[in-house]
Amino acid sequence: MNKETEITKNKFIRNLTSKTTHESMRKLKITELNRLTTEEFKSHKKNPLIVVLDNVRSLHNVGSVFRTSDAFLVEAVYLCGITSVPPQAEIHKSALGAENSVEWKYYEDTLQAVNELKNTGYKILAIEQAEGSIMLEDLKLNSSGKFAVIFGNEVKGVQQAVVDASDSCIEIPQYGTKHSLNVSVTAGIIIWEFASKLKQS
Repeated sequence: MNKETEITKNKFIRNLTSKTTHESMRKLKITELNRLTTEEFKSHKKNPLIVVLDNVRSLHNVGSVFRTSDAFLVEAVYLCGITSVPPQAEIHKSALGAENSVEWKYYEDTLQAVNELKNTGYKILAIEQAEGSIMLEDLKLNSSGKFAVIFGNEVKGVQQAVVDASDSCIEIPQYGTKHSLNVSVTAGIIIWEFASKLKQS
Protein backbone atom coordinates (compact mmCIF):
# COMPACT_ATOMS: atom_id res chain seq x y z
CA MET A 1 0.00 0.00 0.00
CA ASN A 2 1.49 3.35 -1.03
CA LYS A 3 1.50 6.39 1.25
CA GLU A 4 -1.35 8.17 -0.57
CA THR A 5 -3.60 5.10 -0.37
CA GLU A 6 -2.81 4.70 3.32
CA ILE A 7 -3.71 8.36 4.05
CA THR A 8 -7.01 7.97 2.14
CA LYS A 9 -7.80 4.76 4.04
CA ASN A 10 -7.07 6.43 7.39
CA LYS A 11 -9.30 9.41 6.50
CA PHE A 12 -12.11 7.01 5.55
CA ILE A 13 -11.78 5.15 8.86
CA ARG A 14 -11.78 8.42 10.83
CA ASN A 15 -14.88 9.66 8.99
CA LEU A 16 -16.66 6.35 9.46
CA THR A 17 -15.79 6.27 13.18
CA SER A 18 -16.80 9.90 13.59
CA LYS A 19 -20.15 9.33 11.89
CA THR A 20 -20.91 6.19 13.89
CA THR A 21 -19.93 7.86 17.15
CA HIS A 22 -21.92 10.99 16.35
CA GLU A 23 -25.07 9.01 15.58
CA SER A 24 -24.85 7.12 18.88
CA MET A 25 -24.16 10.11 21.11
CA ARG A 26 -27.69 11.23 21.95
CA LYS A 27 -27.76 12.35 25.57
CA LEU A 28 -29.91 10.10 27.71
CA LYS A 29 -32.83 11.50 29.65
CA ILE A 30 -32.85 11.05 33.42
CA THR A 31 -35.77 8.65 33.03
CA GLU A 32 -33.62 6.43 30.77
CA LEU A 33 -30.79 5.98 33.30
CA ASN A 34 -32.60 3.33 35.36
CA ARG A 35 -31.14 4.59 38.63
CA LEU A 36 -32.00 2.98 41.96
CA THR A 37 -34.47 4.65 44.27
CA THR A 38 -33.21 5.54 47.75
CA GLU A 39 -35.06 2.53 49.15
CA GLU A 40 -33.59 0.22 46.48
CA PHE A 41 -30.11 1.61 47.14
CA LYS A 42 -30.37 0.86 50.86
CA SER A 43 -31.23 -2.80 50.22
CA HIS A 44 -28.86 -3.27 47.27
CA LYS A 45 -25.61 -5.23 47.68
CA LYS A 46 -22.77 -2.78 48.40
CA ASN A 47 -19.06 -2.82 47.74
CA PRO A 48 -17.21 -3.87 50.93
CA LEU A 49 -15.81 -0.35 51.31
CA ILE A 50 -16.24 2.25 54.04
CA VAL A 51 -15.07 5.83 53.54
CA VAL A 52 -13.69 7.62 56.61
CA LEU A 53 -13.38 11.42 56.64
CA ASP A 54 -10.78 12.53 59.19
CA ASN A 55 -11.49 16.17 60.14
CA VAL A 56 -12.59 17.29 56.67
CA ARG A 57 -13.64 20.90 57.11
CA SER A 58 -15.40 21.71 53.80
CA LEU A 59 -19.08 20.84 53.69
CA HIS A 60 -18.89 20.83 49.88
CA ASN A 61 -16.17 18.16 50.05
CA VAL A 62 -18.31 16.13 52.44
CA GLY A 63 -21.29 16.37 50.10
CA SER A 64 -19.18 15.41 47.11
CA VAL A 65 -17.89 12.32 48.94
CA PHE A 66 -21.48 11.28 49.67
CA ARG A 67 -22.40 11.67 46.01
CA THR A 68 -19.41 9.62 44.81
CA SER A 69 -20.11 7.00 47.48
CA ASP A 70 -23.66 6.68 46.20
CA ALA A 71 -22.47 6.33 42.60
CA PHE A 72 -20.18 3.40 43.43
CA LEU A 73 -22.27 1.61 46.06
CA VAL A 74 -20.07 2.37 49.06
CA GLU A 75 -21.21 0.63 52.23
CA ALA A 76 -21.03 3.70 54.50
CA VAL A 77 -19.33 7.02 55.19
CA TYR A 78 -17.84 7.66 58.64
CA LEU A 79 -17.66 11.35 59.57
CA CYS A 80 -15.03 12.09 62.22
CA GLY A 81 -13.87 15.01 64.34
CA ILE A 82 -14.72 18.42 62.89
CA THR A 83 -16.32 16.85 59.80
CA SER A 84 -19.89 18.14 59.56
CA VAL A 85 -22.84 15.76 59.44
CA PRO A 86 -26.18 15.96 57.59
CA PRO A 87 -28.56 17.63 57.44
CA GLN A 88 -26.69 20.69 56.22
CA ALA A 89 -27.65 22.86 53.25
CA GLU A 90 -24.06 23.02 51.98
CA ILE A 91 -23.64 19.25 52.18
CA HIS A 92 -26.92 18.77 50.32
CA LYS A 93 -25.86 21.25 47.63
CA SER A 94 -23.09 18.92 46.41
CA ALA A 95 -24.53 15.60 47.63
CA LEU A 96 -27.87 16.16 45.87
CA GLY A 97 -29.62 13.79 48.27
CA ALA A 98 -26.90 11.12 48.46
CA GLU A 99 -26.59 11.93 52.16
CA ASN A 100 -30.00 10.25 52.47
CA SER A 101 -29.13 7.10 50.51
CA VAL A 102 -25.63 6.35 51.84
CA GLU A 103 -25.40 5.12 55.44
CA TRP A 104 -23.26 7.31 57.70
CA LYS A 105 -22.02 7.44 61.29
CA TYR A 106 -20.32 10.15 63.31
CA TYR A 107 -17.28 9.64 65.56
CA GLU A 108 -15.78 12.35 67.71
CA ASP A 109 -12.38 10.66 67.38
CA THR A 110 -11.19 9.10 64.10
CA LEU A 111 -9.15 6.51 66.01
CA GLN A 112 -12.36 5.25 67.58
CA ALA A 113 -13.75 4.61 64.09
CA VAL A 114 -10.49 2.95 62.98
CA ASN A 115 -10.43 0.64 66.00
CA GLU A 116 -14.07 -0.34 65.48
CA LEU A 117 -13.39 -1.11 61.82
CA LYS A 118 -10.31 -3.18 62.67
CA ASN A 119 -12.27 -5.17 65.23
CA THR A 120 -14.85 -6.04 62.57
CA GLY A 121 -12.29 -7.22 60.02
CA TYR A 122 -11.71 -4.19 57.80
CA LYS A 123 -8.30 -3.48 56.30
CA ILE A 124 -7.49 0.17 57.04
CA LEU A 125 -5.90 2.19 54.25
CA ALA A 126 -4.97 5.85 54.79
CA ILE A 127 -4.82 7.94 51.64
CA GLU A 128 -1.59 9.78 52.30
CA GLN A 129 1.90 10.49 51.02
CA ALA A 130 4.07 8.53 53.42
CA GLU A 131 7.21 6.44 53.61
CA GLY A 132 6.44 3.01 52.19
CA SER A 133 3.10 4.06 50.68
CA ILE A 134 1.59 1.89 47.94
CA MET A 135 1.11 3.64 44.61
CA LEU A 136 -2.52 3.35 43.56
CA GLU A 137 -1.78 1.49 40.33
CA ASP A 138 0.12 -1.16 42.34
CA LEU A 139 -2.75 -1.79 44.74
CA LYS A 140 -4.00 -5.39 44.87
CA LEU A 141 -7.30 -6.22 46.54
CA ASN A 142 -8.46 -9.51 47.99
CA SER A 143 -11.95 -10.16 46.66
CA SER A 144 -13.03 -11.59 50.02
CA GLY A 145 -11.70 -8.60 51.97
CA LYS A 146 -13.38 -5.59 53.56
CA PHE A 147 -11.74 -2.20 53.25
CA ALA A 148 -11.83 1.25 54.84
CA VAL A 149 -10.16 4.23 53.17
CA ILE A 150 -9.33 7.34 55.18
CA PHE A 151 -9.25 10.85 53.71
CA GLY A 152 -7.73 13.64 55.75
CA ASN A 153 -8.07 17.33 56.43
CA GLU A 154 -7.65 19.69 53.49
CA VAL A 155 -4.50 21.27 55.00
CA LYS A 156 -3.02 18.72 57.42
CA GLY A 157 -4.04 15.48 55.72
CA VAL A 158 -4.65 12.29 57.69
CA GLN A 159 -3.49 12.59 61.31
CA GLN A 160 -0.18 10.85 61.99
CA ALA A 161 -1.79 8.84 64.79
CA VAL A 162 -4.39 7.58 62.32
CA VAL A 163 -1.67 6.77 59.75
CA ASP A 164 0.14 4.82 62.49
CA ALA A 165 -3.03 2.84 63.21
CA SER A 166 -3.60 2.03 59.52
CA ASP A 167 -2.52 -1.18 57.79
CA SER A 168 -1.08 0.70 54.79
CA CYS A 169 -1.02 4.06 53.03
CA ILE A 170 -2.12 4.52 49.44
CA GLU A 171 -0.70 7.32 47.33
CA ILE A 172 -1.99 8.73 44.04
CA PRO A 173 0.98 9.40 41.74
CA GLN A 174 1.26 13.06 40.73
CA TYR A 175 3.56 14.56 38.11
CA GLY A 176 3.08 18.33 38.27
CA THR A 177 4.21 21.11 40.58
CA LYS A 178 1.52 20.69 43.28
CA HIS A 179 1.85 18.23 46.13
CA SER A 180 -1.80 17.37 46.71
CA LEU A 181 -5.28 17.05 45.23
CA ASN A 182 -8.58 18.33 46.57
CA VAL A 183 -10.20 15.87 48.98
CA SER A 184 -13.26 15.36 46.80
CA VAL A 185 -11.09 14.74 43.71
CA THR A 186 -8.92 12.29 45.66
CA ALA A 187 -12.01 10.50 46.94
CA GLY A 188 -13.41 10.22 43.42
CA ILE A 189 -10.21 8.64 42.11
CA ILE A 190 -9.80 6.24 45.05
CA ILE A 191 -13.45 5.15 45.31
CA TRP A 192 -13.64 4.50 41.56
CA GLU A 193 -10.40 2.49 41.69
CA PHE A 194 -11.71 0.35 44.55
CA ALA A 195 -15.11 -0.18 42.89
CA SER A 196 -13.39 -1.15 39.63
CA LYS A 197 -10.91 -3.55 41.24
CA LEU A 198 -13.49 -5.13 43.52
CA LYS A 199 -15.72 -5.73 40.49
CA GLN A 200 -12.88 -7.43 38.62
CA SER A 201 -11.66 -9.57 41.56
